[in-house]
Amino acid sequence: MPLFVVFPSLRKSSLYKMVNLIDFTKQDLPVSKVKIMKKKEDKMKKAVIAVPMGDPAGIGPEIVVKAVSKKEIQDIAKVVVIGDGKILEKAVEICKVPIHLKKIEKVEECGEEKDTLYYMQEGEISMADFAYGKVSAMCGKAAFSYIKKSIELANAKLVDAVATTPINKESLKAAEVPFIGHTEIFGSLTNTEDPLTMFECNGMRVFFLTRHVSLRKMLDMITKERIKDYVKRCLEALKKLGVTDGKMAIAGLNPHCGEHGLFGDEEVREIMPAVEELQKEGYPVVGPIGADYVFHQAAQGRYNSVLSLYHDQGHIATKTLDFDRTIAITNGMPILRTSVDHGTAFDIAGTGIADSISMEEAIRLAAKYAEAFKH
Repeated sequence: MPLFVVFPSLRKSSLYKMVNLIDFTKQDLPVSKVKIMKKKEDKMKKAVIAVPMGDPAGIGPEIVVKAVSKKEIQDIAKVVVIGDGKILEKAVEICKVPIHLKKIEKVEECGEEKDTLYYMQEGEISMADFAYGKVSAMCGKAAFSYIKKSIELANAKLVDAVATTPINKESLKAAEVPFIGHTEIFGSLTNTEDPLTMFECNGMRVFFLTRHVSLRKMLDMITKERIKDYVKRCLEALKKLGVTDGKMAIAGLNPHCGEHGLFGDEEVREIMPAVEELQKEGYPVVGPIGADYVFHQAAQGRYNSVLSLYHDQGHIATKTLDFDRTIAITNGMPILRTSVDHGTAFDIAGTGIADSISMEEAIRLAAKYAEAFKH
């Protein structure tokens, strides 16, 4: 039996300290309580986030070293950067951040040493051929390899999520990479046919019914069947992230949601019938709601998410609210991926002035949703 010692001098306010003096040994506890303690320990474990460095010629390496150097990030996640050590060293030097690099071979070697950036070397950048702010097949190939490695780690469940940095589409093309961007790469390498993009900005979540198509083509894609399919998939994606309360709102397409057909009939013909059928099936969805105020209401917490009908409708709403904290989350895949939603900024790459707020937010959201996503 363990010996319990209580000192008379301990006041009531010192109860917490007194409890810490008691030796609760696991062998003296029932198995059920040991399991509860183990669950609590597991909850306290930091999420392991893989961060591909991005295009070496862009601001990716700089925002990564800045973000990982922040105490707030070190406190919530264990970050493993996939990239090139020489480029990361240059980024640390340029940005003058108080962090040192530690190369690891396996994810398990990622520790929690203060002010340490753990990285896995992938490929090799020729510094003789390297230049900031330039389209380069070498850099496009490298950026793709960092993403590919990160996805492999996530697929193998060696990391809890991937938080991606900017890549350059022209450099990917120069390297003959057969993908136009992140979403297509992740979709292919995770065998996901149609990944769902969701933006989160200060708690407001926005999904997209259509994205990279012209406005003319978008109109033909506003169908009852597509809306129903997307709402069901979006709500399932929210469940996967642990979001089960509240309702999804569908944004209107036309001014004032068409005013019963006066300014367009898509609401009457496609959107309203979709909402009515979804509600009858028990799905928590409302709409259409005018696009000029539905996002404001969502930002206030009235809805758990909004289904934006086209690309700019949702992009303008989130990025006007807070450009730097608008983060893309790719749903519908077997792995969790978050991403900054800005480009490589070739015009300022190598200067050290790029802000890391978006990178920090991408890592924070990856850590926030990682635990729920695993279950």
